[in-house]
Amino acid sequence: MHGNLIFQVMRNHVVPLLLALSSPAFAGLGGNPAPVAVGGPGASVAQRLVPARPYTVRDIRTGDGGTIREYVSAEGKVFGVAWAGPTMPDLRELFGEQFEEFREGVRARRNARGPVSIARPNLVVQSGGHMRAFRGRAWLPQLLPAGVSGDEIK
Repeated sequence: MHGNLIFQVMRNHVVPLLLALSSPAFAGLGGNPAPVAVGGPGASVAQRLVPARPYTVRDIRTGDGGTIREYVSAEGKVFGVAWAGPTMPDLRELFGEQFEEFREGVRARRNARGPVSIARPNLVVQSGGHMRAFRGRAWLPQLLPAGVSGDEIK
């Protein structure tokens, strides 16, 4: 009898809490800036204002020597990301809720090999490179601050 009660309490309260705690470390594009943990062990972050531009840039140095750059609007939302390094970052984490749209764009490509270039109304992604030298950038056109173009995401 008590065993069933304990199981019910765990199923109704503990399991959902554990699932919430195991979710991705940050929201990705359209969400809040990432914590340093996204870069893995040994990661660091530096934030800088961009003169005469309505956003800040957060440079995350990953543990493997790569960089992830987040472009954050005055409202505190990530409207663009860029990456470079010896390994591909976890695009599911970087793109957040936009990841499924990215996957749909990849599926729609005729040429499945080579650099990725996706231009959809809600998401633009450009990515390429080779082993030990990956680069890419992505942005949400609808969240670009006034006067900012996707060309600034580097």
